[in-house]
Amino acid sequence: MKRTKLMNSIMVHALFALYVYALFITILFKFDSIDITFLMSRLQRNLGDPNYILGQLQSGNFILFKTISNYFLTPSIHHIINLVGNIVIFIPFGFFISLLSKAKEISFIGVSAQSLCLSLCLECLQVVFSIGSFDVDDLVLNTFGGLLGYGVFKLIYFPLKATFTIKKVPNYMGLLKRNYKK
Repeated sequence: MKRTKLMNSIMVHALFALYVYALFITILFKFDSIDITFLMSRLQRNLGDPNYILGQLQSGNFILFKTISNYFLTPSIHHIINLVGNIVIFIPFGFFISLLSKAKEISFIGVSAQSLCLSLCLECLQVVFSIGSFDVDDLVLNTFGGLLGYGVFKLIYFPLKATFTIKKVPNYMGLLKRNYKK
């Protein structure tokens, strides 16, 4: 039994690592391969001349719901893919964070905070490496996706746990023995 739990734990951690890798490839590199020399050249350039980072920040969106409302006002397939994609890409994160929490009792706020923090890190990395633009609406959509993953986990985990948990049977024989020991 312990061996099975260990193998399951290793498998879940490996899948989570694979997911995080795919997340970085998708968000930071737009499905392209990771090129360390490219990243280092961007980082050196941006740290050498902070105007590059300033330009990235100035072109970003810091107005809450601006991008989302623009997408609804001028719908296109690209806008729909961007909106849905920003949500869907974080659903596994919310699920994995819930699954990997020690007591399986991570809160709604805990998943919100962790999803927001990861999303913020990714948005900041896009600015620092000049490989995308900062958009506060992405933080909202990504966090919502993480919460959906948390919801999926709650819908699946607790009914399964209740189904497969062996309830402790009361010791009726022990109670009866006590009555006969008078």
